[in-house]
Amino acid sequence: MAVPFLSSSLQLTPTSPILFTKLTPPIIHNQRPTTCTVPTKPRLRLLRRSAVAGTAVADQIEGGGEVLLNLEEEKRVEVADYDWTEEWYPLYLTKNIPDDAPLGLTVYDRQIVLYKDGEGTLRCYEDRCPHRLAKLSEGQLIDGRLECLYHGWQFEGEGKCVKIPQLPASAKIPKAACVKTYEVKDSQGVVWVWMSTKTPPNPEKLPWFENFARPGFFDISTTHELPYDHSILLENLMDPAHVPISHDRTDFTAKREDAQPLVFEVTERSNRGFAGTWGREKDGGKGSNLLRFDAPCVLQNNREFEGKDGVKNYFSGLFLCRPTGQGKSMLIVRFGVTKRSPLVSVLPQWFWHQNACKVFEQDMGFLSSQNEVLMKEKVPTKDLYLNLKSSDTWVAEYRKWMDKVGHGMPYHFGHRTISLPKVPPVVEHAPAGLIAALSASYPAKGGIGTMHAPNLANRYFRHIIHCRSCSNVIKSFELWKNILSATAVALTTLAILVVSRQWKAVLLGSAALCSAAAYACLRAINLNTNNFIRTHRRL
Repeated sequence: MAVPFLSSSLQLTPTSPILFTKLTPPIIHNQRPTTCTVPTKPRLRLLRRSAVAGTAVADQIEGGGEVLLNLEEEKRVEVADYDWTEEWYPLYLTKNIPDDAPLGLTVYDRQIVLYKDGEGTLRCYEDRCPHRLAKLSEGQLIDGRLECLYHGWQFEGEGKCVKIPQLPASAKIPKAACVKTYEVKDSQGVVWVWMSTKTPPNPEKLPWFENFARPGFFDISTTHELPYDHSILLENLMDPAHVPISHDRTDFTAKREDAQPLVFEVTERSNRGFAGTWGREKDGGKGSNLLRFDAPCVLQNNREFEGKDGVKNYFSGLFLCRPTGQGKSMLIVRFGVTKRSPLVSVLPQWFWHQNACKVFEQDMGFLSSQNEVLMKEKVPTKDLYLNLKSSDTWVAEYRKWMDKVGHGMPYHFGHRTISLPKVPPVVEHAPAGLIAALSASYPAKGGIGTMHAPNLANRYFRHIIHCRSCSNVIKSFELWKNILSATAVALTTLAILVVSRQWKAVLLGSAALCSAAAYACLRAINLNTNNFIRTHRRL
């Protein structure tokens, strides 16, 4: 998914390359290397299909055509010093953190619990009770303390255990009865966590977004849990070329006929990421959109424009990604502007949230399958992707950045290097079996219906449970639907009992209006909780 900015993609001709195979093996990081050496200019075998005869024609070439990226190989892969734990990761929107319950979250495969204590201070612990390893996120808050629901052990402050109900009155609480803590910061409406317990937090690495600090800057923020790896998610977000095709007519800017070549210019590269401009080729290659990627997983797409009054306005599409395990990720999306459209004021916030859900659902099928192929093939992306200069520049830059720092991550798939996870995803996600894993990952806190089924493909679990405003809207629609349905039944009953034709007409008319209003509430609930399915995929 990407925001429908000005975007387009390149139409391939019938004689464009459709397949290539490379004869060099991938570089696999098993430990922290300094450099990796590979042969230069590997030979590629491109297969072209004849538009007339429909036959495959093989050409032996070196390098490749000008439309393709990354055919010129470097002798050495640059490797930077990097440790994934020494970074700030976005956890949650501050406004959505519950006041009366702990919140279980993950960063890669590390499980943590976030909660507000009695003074409203955010606390973050390892999500594991030192007693018998029960999840603290399944617990409850008692007088501002986090209580494990297994045996009632209570923790507060810097992870200190302050109560063990089963301990004799004369005994002291063991010093080892404490939990590991993580530093958290609330910055510009987002809670961030520093994942290292050995290195002190680095405040200079905490992201700060200039546009979101401007006076009058208005944003719409949503949170989404997604069933594919964070690197696949970031690739998708930094790919403007797919928007006209994948999100055709989803809003007022994405149109299939606008797919076209794009022009990219990389203006900055560092061990912390990259930045550049992009625009449409038909506009003369002027990059009106500014893209910036910063480690570990922050992506911005900014734009400046002048209004009719000559005042400069600012727009930001901000994507804060968090890896939540193999094949899973969580995303905080923030669209902000200094001059908002009248539609934003007219339409309710839940409408924009459900539209964002729809956009992710449009991409979900092929992004999940892309994730599956990467895990099965176990080779770098240069052996799988056919990147185009006119659409895939940012994707190539991102995977090359992972070549530099991937050795410092739990696993990675770079442009020329890979490091595989230490354990298979089925073991990471389901150490005690599939049913146990589902119970542990998605505990049933009320409701076992279809809408509440624990499934990342379900919009309710991907967004609604993480959004306080949408959750309240669903509850309100449910309440009004029940009230209006009951009123319609009561009015119909009265219409049957009364003798006067005039009153019968009034009562039946009122019952019809209540039924229509109840149906509208039902449709609103479905709009917010049901997944989008493309017409040609419906059975």
